[in-house]
Amino acid sequence: MSEPDAAQAGTPGRLARSIGRFVDGLPAPVRKLGQQLGGWQRIQLAFKTAVACGIAWLIARQLPGEVADYPYYAPLGALISMYSTVADSVKTSLQTLAGLLLGIGLAWVLLLTVGLHVLTVSLLVFLGVLVAGLPRLGAGRDWVPMAALFVLLVGGSDAGDYSLGYAVQMAVGVLVGITVNFLLIPPLNFSAVGRSLQQLQSDLAGQLEEMAEALLEDWPPERDEWATNGENIVRLSEQVRQAVQTADRSRKANPRRRFHDRDLEADWSNLRTLERAAFHTQDMTEVLGAVIWDDHLRIPEPVLEPMSEALKASAAAVRSLAADDLQEKLDAADAAQQQLARELAGSVTADTPATAAGYVVVSLDRILGAMRHQLSDSKD
Repeated sequence: MSEPDAAQAGTPGRLARSIGRFVDGLPAPVRKLGQQLGGWQRIQLAFKTAVACGIAWLIARQLPGEVADYPYYAPLGALISMYSTVADSVKTSLQTLAGLLLGIGLAWVLLLTVGLHVLTVSLLVFLGVLVAGLPRLGAGRDWVPMAALFVLLVGGSDAGDYSLGYAVQMAVGVLVGITVNFLLIPPLNFSAVGRSLQQLQSDLAGQLEEMAEALLEDWPPERDEWATNGENIVRLSEQVRQAVQTADRSRKANPRRRFHDRDLEADWSNLRTLERAAFHTQDMTEVLGAVIWDDHLRIPEPVLEPMSEALKASAAAVRSLAADDLQEKLDAADAAQQQLARELAGSVTADTPATAAGYVVVSLDRILGAMRHQLSDSKD
């Protein structure tokens, strides 16, 4: 667990650096346990949640009238409002309060029209689950039948005061939670984006390089781990997309974003290009993996070396994505890919079909095309 890579600013930044230095100074077993629990972000969220619940409890006990009889709902409101981003906290909290008010209103409709009977509970749950299906209710849908049941069964004959106390205290807790999340080191997940993109870029290039090396070995190759790695590449690209989406949400309504100049639009552009590359790399991995066990797909001997060179050149281009020398690497990869296409055209016979090799040529062209498109957009 290390201090976030992005530079911090102001009092929250100094606090974050102090906590980061404290964490880095902990014994290795403690740091390892912290990493297993979620690392710095989880510690930060747990700390802010504890602070928010404590403040909500103190405020709840000072509220006037019957509302003060239900202070335990304020910490609950603070708890449900704490998410890893300010935007998620606001959105989920509003959805929860909407579901809560719908549930309370539903309970009151039944109390005023049907009254409290044996079948009222079943009818209330039936209607509550139906209402919870309203679109855009999100996280609030689970609170519709729950709040309705609380008012009916816990409030009972004192449903009026209970409903008021329940709603007000939950709203107070939610407000405290959002405020704490906004003011106390509001998270920006920019450093995770940079690491994730670099990891995906490195793994993609490494996969292309391993396939390039395997082509020059005696077949079947001794090392064939790469043949089953295609799905891992795609899975990693999905995780990177989640990281970029989280970072994008984390900057919304976040006062710290003005101290950080990370270009998330460039991150999205890099991600889209790497996702396309990951898709075609997975396809090539499956095709070349099938070659190991299927003689009918065997690649013509004269094509092996040019294909290896094309894969290596494409890997170098992937490693240079967003770097200053991308154009140079792309030119070299284009030349190698065209040389591969020429060698393949001269090697195809009835006994040596171009099925597998032709697929690799097309996949490489699409990977390079995606990078050329990004390079062109960046120049506009």
